[in-house]
Amino acid sequence: MNNLVDPGHGHSPAAWVAVTIMTIGLTLGTVFLFLEMWGLVVASGVVTALGWVAGFALSAAGWGAKGPKYQPKGH
Repeated sequence: MNNLVDPGHGHSPAAWVAVTIMTIGLTLGTVFLFLEMWGLVVASGVVTALGWVAGFALSAAGWGAKGPKYQPKGH
């Protein structure tokens, strides 16, 4: 069991930015759904999708778990 290597999923700046944007989009979308503000529900869905795109873009730019710009912290 000690020979397993942690791939670093979720510990990169790309992951943090993506999850933060998507959480905001989903939270606002839920509020707007209860308030029956349908245009803003759709806009929140777009924000959520943009969070996904931002995560992939930052990962491609080197800020992902295996990117050259990311320096993992030792534990």
